[in-house]
Amino acid sequence: MRLRDVLLLLGALPLVAGAQGFKFSNPDPAQEADKAAKAERQRRIESQLSTPCREQIKNRKIVVLVGEEVNGVVQARQAGFSAHVDAINDRLQKLGLRTYSPEEIRRQIAQAEVDAVMRNDPDAALSAARRLAANYTLKGIISASAMRNPMIPVNQVAVSMRFVLTGANGRPVAQAEAQSQSFSGADVQRMALTLVNEQAEEVVAKLYGEYCQQPDARRK
Repeated sequence: MRLRDVLLLLGALPLVAGAQGFKFSNPDPAQEADKAAKAERQRRIESQLSTPCREQIKNRKIVVLVGEEVNGVVQARQAGFSAHVDAINDRLQKLGLRTYSPEEIRRQIAQAEVDAVMRNDPDAALSAARRLAANYTLKGIISASAMRNPMIPVNQVAVSMRFVLTGANGRPVAQAEAQSQSFSGADVQRMALTLVNEQAEEVVAKLYGEYCQQPDARRK
């Protein structure tokens, strides 16, 4: 083939490709949507963390308690929620707060007092915070509901967590929620831990932003 014919052939390739709708790479709509969702999530986190409040909470102490609601009763033996507490503590420490390990909590707060905190007993919350000299208490309640998926013949479980932050006076100052679903719903605590790890950053950012927007008198 002569050089002139080769050049003519190469020149025609873009026209043929365009006529056939050819593209070297077609973006995956699902990937694009996931990318957009992650970008929006990061924007929310950055917006919530932009509230100027870090110097006011730096080195303040916070105790995290977690329980699971089963048939209307909250089970709150902290030994079973160490990983959940650690996941939240890690994010709180990045904000400059001082946290307590699950072992420290178990050594200094009786189980009966933890149970009372989970029942929204304000006196118990104050007592627990004072035992640890904590400025804040963050309570997380895991709730789960199992159901049969109507489209696929498998069981699924929906897990939600609700966090309530109280100040040194025992009054709520901020709250946040997170939800997730799974088809492998046998182990609720394990799924809840997955949920916490996936959404802990956004949950803590929401709590921080809501707390920092409160008037100074309410935050004490």
